[in-house]
Amino acid sequence: MIDEIRKATQVLKEGGIILYPTDTIWGIGCDATDEEAVRRVYRLKQRSDSKAMLVLVDTAVKIDFYVKDVPEVAWDLIEVTDKPLTIIYAGARNLAPNLLAEDGSVGIRVTNEEFSHRLCQQFRKAIVSTSANISGQSAPANFSEVSEEIKNAVDYVVDYRREETGHPKPSSIIKLDERGNFKIIRP
Repeated sequence: MIDEIRKATQVLKEGGIILYPTDTIWGIGCDATDEEAVRRVYRLKQRSDSKAMLVLVDTAVKIDFYVKDVPEVAWDLIEVTDKPLTIIYAGARNLAPNLLAEDGSVGIRVTNEEFSHRLCQQFRKAIVSTSANISGQSAPANFSEVSEEIKNAVDYVVDYRREETGHPKPSSIIKLDERGNFKIIRP
C-alpha cells in the first residue's frame, strides 16, 4: 500500500487524475486546489461544472483551512458520526474555484478508511472524491463495476482493494449554513 500511495501522490502533484478506493465507493480524484485538474474530472464525467464535487481530508483540523468559518456544530457532528459523513460548508476557500457550488459552498468529508486517509495525509492537501462514473450512470460500488471508459481515461488506477466485491453505502450528507443551521441532504 505504501508504494501505491507514493505513486498516486506523485500523479496528484503533477496535476493528474486517479481512480482510487475511498471510505465509501471507488472515486475519481485530483488535487482539489488545481483548477485544470478539476476541469479534467468534469470533462471525464461529462458533467457540468455548476455541479460541485466533494473533497476528502485526513483530519478535521484541515477543514479550517478550506472553510472561512466552521460552525461549532460541525465539530460535534464529525466527532459523533460512526459512518462516512460529508458536510457541505458555506464560505469555501483555498480550493479550485470551479470545484465550488454556485453559492460558494463545498462538501468536505474526513476519511478514516486506511488508503484514502493515508493518501490525504501524504498529499497534504484536499483531494477531490467524486463517484467513478459518467454523469447520469449509476455509481460503481466496487472496482469491478467501474467502466473501462473511466479506467482508461484516468492517469493512474490504484491496485489496492480492487478485489473487494461489497456494496458500501454512500456517505450521509448534511448542509450547514454560517450560523450552524443544517439540512439533511442524504441520511
